Amino acid sequence: MEAVTPFLLYTNANKQVKVDVLLKDETIWLNQKQIAELFSVQVPAIAKHISNILDDGELSSSTISKMETVQKEGYREVKRNIEYYNLDMIIAVGYRVNSKQATHFRIWATNVLKEYIIKGFALNDERFKSGNSMLYFDELQERLREIRISERFFYQKIKDIYMTSKDYDVSDEKTINFFKIVQNKFLWAVSSQTAAELVHSRVDMSLPLLGMCSFDKDKTGIRKKDVSIAKNYLNENEIKLLGLLVEQYLAFAQTMATQKKIMYMDDWIKKLDDMISLNGRELLDHYGKISHKLAVEKASLEYEKYKENRKQIGKVESLKELEADIKRLS
Repeated sequence: MEAVTPFLLYTNANKQVKVDVLLKDETIWLNQKQIAELFSVQVPAIAKHISNILDDGELSSSTISKMETVQKEGYREVKRNIEYYNLDMIIAVGYRVNSKQATHFRIWATNVLKEYIIKGFALNDERFKSGNSMLYFDELQERLREIRISERFFYQKIKDIYMTSKDYDVSDEKTINFFKIVQNKFLWAVSSQTAAELVHSRVDMSLPLLGMCSFDKDKTGIRKKDVSIAKNYLNENEIKLLGLLVEQYLAFAQTMATQKKIMYMDDWIKKLDDMISLNGRELLDHYGKISHKLAVEKASLEYEKYKENRKQIGKVESLKELEADIKRLS
């Protein structure tokens, strides 16, 4: 039997257009008849739009898959290979169809896109609350943890926390060193090394990305300041643990803020130690064996070696290309 269209387009009580998609095997496929039902038009109109989308090069044939489908023809059931189209094609068709249902679809899609552009994210709250998207919920939590442990975000949140301290003084030396203390305690808890020790022991120009396991590979290239950031050298397990610890610490800070509980600077350090101990991790009670200056000097030296090596590789590749061009001309 032909499957029921797992794609529901509706308007809720607040006159907001909504779309519910029931995914199977992490994707969705509809045939032309189902797409026509979704947008309340005839099948020939859908076929025409699909043909135009493919001819225009907007999408490729990879959006199409032939599947064996059992359907009723008169009084008998017949197996036929029918073309199905994935979500990319369904969305593309939705922007071309002229019907009230398609208009509602475009209203919904535009609102989602607008929310994403303005906020940087778009969520289907009802779907997560229903428990039907737990796999995606776990992925969402993981991505949020990655954001929370980014240098800029984490520094700002720690600074916000610290400013609530009753004895906070922006000019105090203790205030200036607070972030370094917190950062080192977190890093020691997940790697048994301070920030300086991590950089000094793991930076190596002979390794891919100079030994940086957590460096954002989507960046256009490695910058000099990247090799001095300790978090970049944490491995996958260390990064996951760091994300969980940071999440707990920030959640505790939010709890204290909600209760308007008075905290002093030393209280935040003590609570961090308590939380690290509660997680069964080792506490940092010293300044480490490597200074920040030594770590930066070694990182800079390895970076210069890396740049020179890349330059030599570039020269060799250029020479090979030149030799290949000469051979072709010969």
